[in-house]
Amino acid sequence: MLEDFTPPTRRQLLTMIGKAGGAAALYQAMTVLGHAKDSQFNGPPKLSGAKPGASVLVLGAGLAGMLAAYELTKAGYKVQILEFQGRAGGRNYTVRGGDTINEIGSKQEVTFAPGNYLNPGPWRIPYHHRTVLHYCKELGVQLEPFLQINHNALIHGKKAFGGKPQPYRDLMVDWKGHVSELLGKSLNAGALDTTVTAEDKARLLEAMRAWGVLDKDMKYTKSDKVGEQRGWERPPGGGVNGAPIPNDPFSLSETLDSGIWNTLGFYAEHVMQTTMFQPKGGMDHIGKGFQAKVGKLIRFNTRVSKIAQDDRGVTASWTDTKTGQTGESHADWMVCTIPAPVLNQIDFQVSPAKKAAIRALPYGNSVKIGLEMKRRFWETDYAIYGGISFTDQAISLISYPSAGCFTDGPAVLLGAYPFGAGAYMLAGMTPEKRIQAALDQGSVFHPAEYKAEFRSGASVAWNRMPWILGCCAAWTEESRAAHYQDLVSMEGRIVLAGEHCSYYGCWQEGALLSSIDAITRLHQRASAA
Repeated sequence: MLEDFTPPTRRQLLTMIGKAGGAAALYQAMTVLGHAKDSQFNGPPKLSGAKPGASVLVLGAGLAGMLAAYELTKAGYKVQILEFQGRAGGRNYTVRGGDTINEIGSKQEVTFAPGNYLNPGPWRIPYHHRTVLHYCKELGVQLEPFLQINHNALIHGKKAFGGKPQPYRDLMVDWKGHVSELLGKSLNAGALDTTVTAEDKARLLEAMRAWGVLDKDMKYTKSDKVGEQRGWERPPGGGVNGAPIPNDPFSLSETLDSGIWNTLGFYAEHVMQTTMFQPKGGMDHIGKGFQAKVGKLIRFNTRVSKIAQDDRGVTASWTDTKTGQTGESHADWMVCTIPAPVLNQIDFQVSPAKKAAIRALPYGNSVKIGLEMKRRFWETDYAIYGGISFTDQAISLISYPSAGCFTDGPAVLLGAYPFGAGAYMLAGMTPEKRIQAALDQGSVFHPAEYKAEFRSGASVAWNRMPWILGCCAAWTEESRAAHYQDLVSMEGRIVLAGEHCSYYGCWQEGALLSSIDAITRLHQRASAA
């Protein structure tokens, strides 16, 4: 009986949300209830007073590794970085004309026009990723808006509307209109009288009428008010034929066929909400900013094969991938940012529990394909400026460039960005066939222009990149509960860092937060030693 119902406490509610939705849902609920902040960043680490001569060996010159070196150097430590690749930045990566992409089994020469680029890894920065934004400002990295959501971009489903893409705007407005009408009918029929008070019922009806753009009979139907949100058959004009004519909404069944709620849910995710940013000219300007500070500390083309430690310090055995030279690097302490799939293949002197944690952490795969077009036809022909069009094909989406709107000449759009099955399907193709698949599937959005305007392309399949063998860590709630603390704990003189050592997996924010946490604990232990 309703009168016997006792509302849960906040603690009980959070526990239920955590069990049902996992850590991400729990964090969002805690934020809403005032128990969590957008980021755990409270400013750069306050490290000082390193013991004279104290040294740290950092494995990996990605953002986590370079931040560690940057802050530890400021604290007085002697630091060296060993990096597998011939460049710094890790997944903070941008490819431009003249670059070479080396995957396992293939090599691509990028031929983009000057100024054009593809970000194969991170490509956007949420407004609440305060760590990334702080260091962008400190390092002088100039940012610009990233156009995440575009109401005029398209949604495509093979089984919806005969396979014809529809504007996100139309589907979004129709969804809220039909849902509002259904809820209004339920309220008026008394179906929810045991759930809401009479006062709340009246307010809900008022809200549904306004939010859903319903008529006086609480029906969602063609009207000028709907046209003001959904668009027009004939838009407003001037003179004798200036009166607009609204277009026809889709039926409830057609709207359901589109699966529009998936896109609405995507944009509602905390990390996908506007405002978002990108570095001007390519995401790798963040890595370049760090490299300007610590580049002289990096030994490039250095493959680590063994990591050992004892009471006196740490040792990394390595091979130079260019010359074949072998050697060892020594230090008092170590920050290891090597991705788990690669670290799992290294002779690593840590406990069985930490080794088990590394083995238990697979990386998901993703593929990005950049398609350089001769002109910005999405702007001139379709009035689409930035944003994302979604599809249920293997490519998953296309994203229109946020920079350079209204300019002439060639431009690069993101022609594919799948995870899961679509990513492995594309990764299994040659680079040439990936480009062809992206053109074939992307043509559903712009059939007259897509192939005719194509100029060049480039792709990166992350599971085929030898220095990482995947895109980013794929924790499950079960594996995180069993292994996360073992992974991130400082063991002897070694601590791990990287996005895989955070609850912000797959984001640069997680990599930087984990690095700050790791070096803070390292400094505390080194100071007490």
